[in-house]
Amino acid sequence: MSEGLRTARKARGWSQERLIREVERYARQHLTDVASTASLKVYVSEWENGKRPISERYAQILRALLGVTDAELRGGSTLLARATTDGYDDLLARIDSASTVSHSMVKTLNDQTELLRTMDRQMGAVGLVDQMTGHLSALEDALNFAVLPETRRPVALALAGASTLAAWQALDTGAVERAWRHYEMAKRAAQDADAPMYLAHAMAEQAYVLCEAGRPALGVALVRDARRTVGRRASPRLLAWLYAAEAELCAQAGMPDDSRRALESALTSIPDGPEDRDPDMLSIFLNGSHLTRWHGNVLALLGDDEAVGRLYDALEVVDVSFVRAQAGLRSDLAHAHLSRGEYDQANAHLRQARLLANRTGSARQRRRIDLLSTRL
Repeated sequence: MSEGLRTARKARGWSQERLIREVERYARQHLTDVASTASLKVYVSEWENGKRPISERYAQILRALLGVTDAELRGGSTLLARATTDGYDDLLARIDSASTVSHSMVKTLNDQTELLRTMDRQMGAVGLVDQMTGHLSALEDALNFAVLPETRRPVALALAGASTLAAWQALDTGAVERAWRHYEMAKRAAQDADAPMYLAHAMAEQAYVLCEAGRPALGVALVRDARRTVGRRASPRLLAWLYAAEAELCAQAGMPDDSRRALESALTSIPDGPEDRDPDMLSIFLNGSHLTRWHGNVLALLGDDEAVGRLYDALEVVDVSFVRAQAGLRSDLAHAHLSRGEYDQANAHLRQARLLANRTGSARQRRRIDLLSTRL
């Protein structure tokens, strides 16, 4: 029970004192009573040393703060033992249950994914770990016991979309291994659903895990393989997204010419108009305005002087509900101003970025902000 909390705390770079402050801050924000600071010091020490079990009340707070599942927090197995008197009866019952999953039920599951996506966009991923874990478990269970293709395909498609979202959320909270496993699940589900667009999207997002792990060139290879995998079956919006991701990863990998070529391909592929969702690819938000911000991000990574203008254009039209996107945009502006030696402007944007990143609890964005801050 002790290792889970200690590991999660250290993964965020928090001391025990910092964890206690965060628990107290959470309690104030959510009007929840917690023990005194002195008592919390004892509790945290005893939790991590296995001398005191973590009560559900505190476990709920810790899961929200650290962005971990209950099993990860407590250091226990994620598998639950199933006691049954007759294995075949139990198996058939679950197969029968999966066979009755209707189109309306799949729609309900997809609607739940959309709700989690909206909550993530506005509030961040840290507080959604339990909900997303339960959602994925229900979808995976339905797929595991679905027998015939007409039942499996819609469930697999729903699982592919939900797993990709869960993976990005895990990456945002710093849980990189969980992110990788979710992407692998998303790819398997997309293959099961015969959905090459969802497969390519999962592969390209997984490339970001490689990039942030220090292997950007391998990430470039994976995103290019994703584009080859989907081929002509990609919608124009997905194709623009894949090229933009390739441009960003090439910039990170020190491949400026390749980055600019991919960026130009993204700009020529994006459909006209304000619509940002593709009916065949709901996992992606991308239109010309979003691509302007991405364009500025890539130019900032390349040290291009035009980045500032592009990013200010994007700032004027950014959706205020996209809190994490706003934090990223402010970080991009800080990066662009730093490249021009404009330290006061960079510092102002970094302060705004940090406030927004704190609202969403994004460990990924905080790490980037900290790195940029060292250049001031």
